[in-house]
Amino acid sequence: MEKDPLLIAHQTAADVARAPFDMVILPLGSLESHGAHLPCGTDALTAYSLALDVAACLPKTAVLPPVNYGMSEYYKDFSFTVSLQPDTETAIIRDILESVYREGIKKVFILNGHDGNIPSIEIASRCAKVAHPDLKIVSLDAWWNSLVPLLPPDFFSVWNGLGHGGEGELSMALALFPQLCRPELARGVVPALPEILDVKWKFSELTDCGATGDPTKASREKGERMRKVLTDAIVSTLKKMDADDWDYRSREVKKGAGDSC
Repeated sequence: MEKDPLLIAHQTAADVARAPFDMVILPLGSLESHGAHLPCGTDALTAYSLALDVAACLPKTAVLPPVNYGMSEYYKDFSFTVSLQPDTETAIIRDILESVYREGIKKVFILNGHDGNIPSIEIASRCAKVAHPDLKIVSLDAWWNSLVPLLPPDFFSVWNGLGHGGEGELSMALALFPQLCRPELARGVVPALPEILDVKWKFSELTDCGATGDPTKASREKGERMRKVLTDAIVSTLKKMDADDWDYRSREVKKGAGDSC
């Protein structure tokens, strides 16, 4: 195995002491069916791969081992799915944040690859922030939604590229880990969901194949464009935050605290 300086799991205590880092990236994923065309670990693999892309562009940044399990109960009618309960997922994220803070890291970027983790990210992060006001936490909760405004309006063919195992997710996977994908088996269902209301569905109500959207429209070329555009946007944002030492307080709050501005 080749040692990767971006991965905390590869570093010895001596390595960390010699080259400490200021920010960590926490990739979150899941283990669940993504149809016949994507690996069950797609969410974790995607978040982890993107985290490495981002870390490679930023100084003094390292990637934590991914959390490979998520809250996936509503996907369990499709195999192979292993799920955490919401309280467990929340506790895991909170414990990681507490541990990182204890290690002296005050800047954390959570890069999430699975929709079922979003409530736990919110709860764990809010609790950690209240407990440690000097801890700075930012997250990308749903990279698939963040991509849409970064790309041309006609970039995706169907449903804005959305879907579990859909056009966008398969395209990204073809760019990040093509050897694990089976695009020739791609099939999905575009569900008829209301536009302004959020239906709390069970996945087997939406599809008979374990995937939604239209993965037949995916391509590696689309995925490479998506990967670059998303990585560039994240890196640009984090660099701007670094320039202000992640001080996102409003002018009024700074004045109230006696800061010069």
